[in-house]
Amino acid sequence: MTRSAAYTILHETDYAPCGVPVSLSQHLLHLIPRELPWQSRESGRIVVEPDLGYLSEGEDAFGNPVAWLSLDTPHDGLLVRAESHVTVMSRELPKPEDSPPWETVRDSLRYYPKPRSADSLDALRYLYTSPRVPCSAALAAFAGQAFAPGVPLLVGARALMALIFKTFTFDAKATEVNTPVHEVLQRKRGVCQDFAHLMIAALRSIGLPARYMSGYLLTDPPPGKPRLIGADASHAWVAVWCPKNGWVEYDPTNGIQPDLRHVTLGWGRDFQDVSPLRGVILGGLAQAPDVRVTVMPDAERGEPA
Repeated sequence: MTRSAAYTILHETDYAPCGVPVSLSQHLLHLIPRELPWQSRESGRIVVEPDLGYLSEGEDAFGNPVAWLSLDTPHDGLLVRAESHVTVMSRELPKPEDSPPWETVRDSLRYYPKPRSADSLDALRYLYTSPRVPCSAALAAFAGQAFAPGVPLLVGARALMALIFKTFTFDAKATEVNTPVHEVLQRKRGVCQDFAHLMIAALRSIGLPARYMSGYLLTDPPPGKPRLIGADASHAWVAVWCPKNGWVEYDPTNGIQPDLRHVTLGWGRDFQDVSPLRGVILGGLAQAPDVRVTVMPDAERGEPA
């Protein structure tokens, strides 16, 4: 019997008024969850305050839902609020030992002058360096701790996930959004974005395709306490391509393979491709937004805050 879990997700990005109006701003938004075989989106809506701009929706180069926001009227402060309702269904995980040796997959992706399948061509987009994911000998050596010769691909991927989970410390103050992967590798501290980038960089450094998964993770409130509104955050994990199984996902921050608690927004080569909100502004003052995320199971809706 297929298990499922339904959620209402609120994602608010709030730039407080600073006394200096912004005269023009352009934003790219990845805030609506993606439709997938194991994830259905019943609704998804973005509201902007002040309502002075133009919002258009479509898909990006990776097939993710995306919105473009343009404001050409002076405004002081901006609130972008996305509300979605999704249902996540259980997936059967492949047996790691049944996957091909990792070297076989690596070699199959090397250049040869013959037609490739659509799946293979798609995987090649996630094989090389990208703005936030380098490749290097040091990263290949790190991956080598999990990928001994002849190891099945998914056995190695699971071992690499476990290596990061067991030997790295989650520390929200240790890194910033632009902290390089090699610094994370050296310091062994960071957040989910850092660990996802590290695992992807290690895999690509030995010739294996890996993509950055962006979304949300249901967290548990303290025992006996209600779930707090706005207390959650965006989450990141990794997907590895296996010819036999397609894309298989791993969460190195928690040492698990994504399940009913993971809601997928979308994917790309790294964080830069699926940043929830980024853009340019003319005017205003430099400031960091207040980001509030709530992942609320439908079973808990209506409970007192």
